[in-house]
Formats: sequence, C-alpha cells, structure tokens
Amino acid sequence: MTLFRLLLPTLAALALGACSATLQSTPGVALDRTQSWVLLPLVNNTETAQAALSAEAMLEPLLQAQGIHDLKIYPNTVVQDSLFEPTERKVVDEALRWAKAQGARYGLSGSVQEWRYKAGIDGEPVVGVTLRVIDLASGNVLWSVTGSQSGWGRDALSGTAQTLLTQMLARMPAGQ
Repeated sequence: MTLFRLLLPTLAALALGACSATLQSTPGVALDRTQSWVLLPLVNNTETAQAALSAEAMLEPLLQAQGIHDLKIYPNTVVQDSLFEPTERKVVDEALRWAKAQGARYGLSGSVQEWRYKAGIDGEPVVGVTLRVIDLASGNVLWSVTGSQSGWGRDALSGTAQTLLTQMLARMPAGQ
C-alpha cells in the first residue's frame, strides 16, 4: 500500500504531462484591445496542407473572446491561390500593406510549425504555433509567443489546437 501511495503522484504527473502545453512568450507592452486589429496570414511551415488557414480560422473568434472586437481579416483576394497557404514573402508583404492602408494599429501574424497526428497506434494530435503582434505603424514586434501541445490518442487535432491557441492568447499583455 505504501508503494502505491508513492507511485500514484508520479503516475498522475506523467499522465497530465502527456497532454500539456509548452509555452514561451516575451513580456511585451500593454496592447490596447479597443484599437483596430488585423489578422494577417500565418505561414505554414508544416507538411499539412492548409494548416495555417485552419489556425487563422480558429484565431478570429479566439481574438474576439479576448476583447478584440475591431478585428479585420485580410481579404482572400490577397491569397494568390486558395489551395495553397500564403507562405511566400510577397503575399505576406502584400497583406501588411493592406493592413496599413486600413489604418489598423496592430497586426497578428505568425507561423504554424506542426499540425498533425503522430504516427503510431494512438495517433496523438500535435500542434506547434508561433504568434506575434506587430505595431503596423513602426513594424516593431510588440509581443510574441511560441507554443506546442500534444493531445491524447482520441483527441481531435482541432481541439488540441484550440486549447493551445487559447493558452497562447491568454498570455497577451492586456492594455485597455
């Protein structure tokens, strides 16, 4: 019985660690959520087609849940071919020019490094994302965060991604 009491906390920690997120963020400056924001294209650095577009679709309501209600999304006409992500520097630069022309204060951009199910019997979902808030007037990065998360074998990739993105945005420094 004593061995069981000693092993139980260790086993519980290992089980919880299997679905935990790893996050690193910069302190950043207070970001005014009442200002105008633009969700810029994310770069897809994965082998999963349209992973960045999936992440962008999740970010829109998550940003609004963080109190960012003046949020514009870059127009689909900026994306040259909707089958492929806007990963080329030219498209990202074009989206930045569009955002500045809108008079927005902040732009949220980033990249997706991992968005897949692991190979194997369980096939756990794994997600890796980097986000950064850019002051569109100066081009300076005001805040950034990178994170990764894996889920359980029966978890959905979208659920794992939503959990990670929510945790990432919760670290964004609050202004007003």
